[in-house]
Amino acid sequence: MRRAPHENVATVLVDPRVLRDVELELMALDLLVWPVRTAPICTDGARMAFQVRNQLLTRHRGEWDLAADWTPVWIGFGPSWRDGDEPLPWAAHATLWRVLDSYAEHVRFHRRLGGVPVLTVPADVSRRRRTP
Repeated sequence: MRRAPHENVATVLVDPRVLRDVELELMALDLLVWPVRTAPICTDGARMAFQVRNQLLTRHRGEWDLAADWTPVWIGFGPSWRDGDEPLPWAAHATLWRVLDSYAEHVRFHRRLGGVPVLTVPADVSRRRRTP
């Protein structure tokens, strides 16, 4: 049985006060931030975000309670990190962990990747030809 197509992502809780800064820094490195609540693969994003956050908090038995209202996000790897069907290079992992470590007070995560259905970036509407 073949595994359904998936995308490797880090699941991270991010303090909403720094979410934009984290996202901009990661985007510059071709690392894609998907808030679970608005991810295109979630039919009920609010419920999924609650479940992801709750699972991470419960797993830490009080250690991560300060993150109870933080935003759960999936962080994926853009095209510049991919080489066909080859696994992600270790440099991709190291880059992601380095950036997340620089926000240590505002993020909670595990140094491992999980899999979610493929997240697609919407077509760049600025490149579409406009009719006068």
